[in-house]
Amino acid sequence: MKMGNNEIEVLDTASPPALPAGSHVMTATIALPPGDPGSPPHRHSGPVFGYMLEGEMIFELEGEPERVIKAGEAFWEPGGDVIHYQAANNLADRPSKFVVVMVCAPDQQMLVLVSPEELDARKDRRAPRPGA
Repeated sequence: MKMGNNEIEVLDTASPPALPAGSHVMTATIALPPGDPGSPPHRHSGPVFGYMLEGEMIFELEGEPERVIKAGEAFWEPGGDVIHYQAANNLADRPSKFVVVMVCAPDQQMLVLVSPEELDARKDRRAPRPGA
């Protein structure tokens, strides 16, 4: 797509839920050391949009099979009730890094860890995993 003299490459599109009044947005870079498993299972109060800057990440959301996102690729998650199982470095020999834009719902935390009890209660919602 051209805009004036600029070339614009669309990486991803999404139809996120409506944002409640009072939401705020945070942009951050996340660096994962070689082989790092990333955060434990968690959820975000609002949608998250990301872009892999370098390396590879194993990305897994509730109800979807895990997939590898490589440098130059975009990803997103809806937030809310959906569990984010993995955002792990897929490379054992070098770091990976991505940038995220996270929307936080009013009066809620940006990231909340999921208890082992809830993971067990919702295990039927997790897609089959390779080798599992």
